Amino acid sequence: MKIRKISYLLLFVTLPALSQENEPESKKAGESITDKFPTTRVFDVQYEQLGSANYDTEVFGDDVEKATVKSHSRLKIAANIPLYRAKSQRFFITNSLRYKREGYDFGNVYNVTANANYSRPNQEFHYLGETVSATYFSQLFKKPVIYNASVTVDGNEKAPQRVKGLFSATLVLKRTASTTMTLGAVALLDPSSIIPFAPVFTYEHQFKDSPWKLDIIIPQRILIKRKLLENGRLSLGTELNSENFYIDFDTKNLNGMYELNQLELKSGLTYEYSFFKNFIGTLKTGVDTVITSRVTERGKKTSKYVIESKQDAQFYFNLGVSYNPF
Repeated sequence: MKIRKISYLLLFVTLPALSQENEPESKKAGESITDKFPTTRVFDVQYEQLGSANYDTEVFGDDVEKATVKSHSRLKIAANIPLYRAKSQRFFITNSLRYKREGYDFGNVYNVTANANYSRPNQEFHYLGETVSATYFSQLFKKPVIYNASVTVDGNEKAPQRVKGLFSATLVLKRTASTTMTLGAVALLDPSSIIPFAPVFTYEHQFKDSPWKLDIIIPQRILIKRKLLENGRLSLGTELNSENFYIDFDTKNLNGMYELNQLELKSGLTYEYSFFKNFIGTLKTGVDTVITSRVTERGKKTSKYVIESKQDAQFYFNLGVSYNPF
C-alpha cells in the first residue's frame, strides 16, 4: 500500500521537459521516459480500483488478525515542472509533485488474540511528495550516459515526514532503428526502502515485419506492445510497482508515525489512446499480487518491521489521463 512506485528503478527519474530539446540524447531520453511512464508527463491523473482480498496480519511476529478488504481504491495525481535548462542541453533540473489517496472498505475482521470478530470503519490515507531532480547527459566509453540525482520530501496531510535521496546512472549500449539497449544502476538513500540498490537493464526491440515490440526493464517490467487502432497501443505483460504511505498509530504497542511499504506485481493488459493531440487516456486491468507488505517505524530499516501482512491476489482496473505537450 505505498504510493511511491518503483519509478526510481525506471531508468532515471527524468521528466518531460527533456523531450522538447533539439539535443539528440536528451530529446530521445525524454521521449522514451514519458512514453513508458505516464507519471513523468507534465500532468497525470489515475484512479485505480482493486477487488476484495483476504489478508493475515502479524504484529512483532505474532498472529493478530485475519480479515477481508471488500474494496480498495487509489487516486494518484502527478505534475512535473521544468525548473532549469542549460544552454548546452546537457543539464536539467525538474520538480515533481505527487499526491495519492488510499481508501479501504473492510469486511469482517477476526482478532486472533481475543478470538472475536468485529467490524472496522472505512479508512483513508493521504500521501504527498515533492522531488527535485537534476539530470546530466555525458559520454562514457564513447557511449551516451545519463546521470540523475534526486531529493524527495514526502509526508501526509498532517506534515512532511521524511527526506529521501536517489542516484542513478544509465549507459546507452545500443541504439538502432529497431533496438535500444541500456545498462545502469540506481541507489536509494532511504533505509526504509525494500530495494535500496538495484542494477537496471533495459531492452526494447521492434520485431521485423511485425506490429509487436518487446519492452523489458529489469527488474521492473516485461511487456509486449503493438499498435491498435490509429492512435492506440496495446500492451500485455507484468510490471513491478511499489506503494507507500504514512500511518499515525496511537495504541498501547504502537505509538507515533509509521510508514507502510509494499511491493506489488501487476499482470494484465494496458490500452493507451491519444486524443486531442496532447492527451493520452489509459486503461489497465488484470491481477495484482502483493509480494511483500511491511510497516516500519518512520525512518527505520524495512528489515526491522513491526507489522507484516500477507494477502490474496486481487483483480484491479486503472483509468488514467495524462497531458504531454512534447
